[in-house]
Amino acid sequence: MGQGQQEKVATSLAGAVSEEISASLAPVDAELERRYPGDPGTRQPVHTVYVPGDVFAADTLRSWGDQALAALDEHAPDAASFAAVLGLPDDLAEPVYDRVRAKLEREPIEDLRVDFEDGYGPRSDAEEDAAAARAARLISEAYKSGTAAPYMGIRMKCMEAPVRDRGIRTLDIFLSGLMEAGGLPDGLVLTLPKVTYPEQVTAMVRLLEEFEKARGLEQGRIGFEIQIETSQSILATDGTATVARMIQAAEGRATGLHYGTFDYSACLGVSAAYQASDHPAADHAKAIMQVAAAGTGVRVSDGSTNVLPVGPTPKVHDAWRLHYGLTRRALARAYYQGWDMHPGHIPTRYAAVFAFYREGFTQAAARLAAYANRAGGDVMDEPATAKALSGYLLRGLDCGALDIAEVSRASGLTRADLEDFATPRRADLTNSAR
Repeated sequence: MGQGQQEKVATSLAGAVSEEISASLAPVDAELERRYPGDPGTRQPVHTVYVPGDVFAADTLRSWGDQALAALDEHAPDAASFAAVLGLPDDLAEPVYDRVRAKLEREPIEDLRVDFEDGYGPRSDAEEDAAAARAARLISEAYKSGTAAPYMGIRMKCMEAPVRDRGIRTLDIFLSGLMEAGGLPDGLVLTLPKVTYPEQVTAMVRLLEEFEKARGLEQGRIGFEIQIETSQSILATDGTATVARMIQAAEGRATGLHYGTFDYSACLGVSAAYQASDHPAADHAKAIMQVAAAGTGVRVSDGSTNVLPVGPTPKVHDAWRLHYGLTRRALARAYYQGWDMHPGHIPTRYAAVFAFYREGFTQAAARLAAYANRAGGDVMDEPATAKALSGYLLRGLDCGALDIAEVSRASGLTRADLEDFATPRRADLTNSAR
């Protein structure tokens, strides 16, 4: 065969067969794109802090950071003592401790929710009206002054009949207040709690649609998180996974699924002493949430621990070890976000997150570099694994566990390269490499 000539291969099917199959699958192709758009590629906060509506103030973020730093000063004043409490290896002690302190000084809270639900409780209408308006004003001012957390918003009351009208009014006052103060911030996040039926999600969608129309906003501008706190939100009476139907009922507005540790455990009859995020019932619920959300662009968040790091040093250390262990456990299970209920939880939240990314980034960078350069190695990675490796490194960069300079040195890749690997088109995942 001459140079440049191609070998003739035998086929049996007419070209029309492929065309007919493609035409028959066109609706499925469109459905895949609509229902499973993939991760949005935006930053996911490592935690959410809930502050009652009557407690939230202009200095809340700085106050939490200062209290967390004070806890370190009192109970673990140096890297060695902190590492000893948490069992950090020697090579991670200094980097983790230094980065935790720097994070608490620079950005103590990544995501803050002003709470008008369980943490706030029933109040007079006048009192809640005023608190909702004040929350809007303070959050707007924080974003304008550059002192806001990356994400901020409110948790309203749920869509159940006894509190529905109150929840709708609080949401309206809050969103209207933001609009009057200059508009909705990019980091706005809303949380809808105690969802049991997809129809409640549909109601939230209608509510936001009407607000957008009233204020001349682009349709779909406002998204929200769905809080999973009841058994009905996991398994419906017909045996289907309700949470999957809730994501679809949100019509593209759902941004997250947040597991409610204590409400969900109580709903299943778990006694108070055993209500924790590592209970088998919690693992079951979160596994279903995770599968339902996979590929949809909706993120999953773990819950919290109610064991507070307060009191004498031995008690604080015990609470820190518990919180650190639960956070590391969640990260290994791909729950990259959780709730924190007390300023004393923040040091161990960041310690766990930073240790998780720092201890594995060298290997992840090397594997991704080998994949990008088709260099092979002792692990044969595929496009989906390259996506996971780059996502791991990007999460570490976003939270402050890693610096782009050290990641680039280890991988030879820029942040733009990492983002390219982390968000491939669906078809790209069928190829062996770029």
